[in-house]
Amino acid sequence: MGLDLDCIDGQTPLDEDEKEGLLIPTIASRGELDEFEQQNIEQAVLWSLNRSFKIEIVFTEEFLKALHKRMYGNVWGWAGKFRKTNKNIGVDKWQISIELRILLDDVKFWHANNTFSPDECVIRFKHRLVSIHCFSNGNGRHSRLIADIIIEKIYKLSHYSWGATNSIKQSDQRTTYLNAIRAADNGDIQPLVKFARS
Repeated sequence: MGLDLDCIDGQTPLDEDEKEGLLIPTIASRGELDEFEQQNIEQAVLWSLNRSFKIEIVFTEEFLKALHKRMYGNVWGWAGKFRKTNKNIGVDKWQISIELRILLDDVKFWHANNTFSPDECVIRFKHRLVSIHCFSNGNGRHSRLIADIIIEKIYKLSHYSWGATNSIKQSDQRTTYLNAIRAADNGDIQPLVKFARS
């Protein structure tokens, strides 16, 4: 395909087969791709704002796939489908459904038993979802949108700002986010909870 989609720190590189799934043949750069993806994501966000959601729907594999497709379906042919290759992050491709089932069972239990505060429950779910890395790409943005849907529609609390209320520049904001993810990887979820609300 020849399209150069260099990744920045924290992004998952695409295999050549995955690049072939690009539905817009005129895209020639990472900047153009980001723009088309952002337009598609904004449509998904608008869709989510005008809906009510129930736990028994949101905490399902079908909903997670459908949301990813809604976010990326205008740009990528593989949107909403679990990845078929292993990546530099995430579980083995054959373990995705199993690990996701365990996570969905865990989050339903956490919610039903008030195991964690709403923010900690949602951010733990978001972090584990990214750790599984269900899709070829877009996992971080997908997990942030699902976190916003859960905190707003299930818990009836305000959506997350994901560092937007801080006056730090965007590159520092990304570094803070990635450091919070790494802390969560090591068992400390609080920096990620704090970042989500900053």
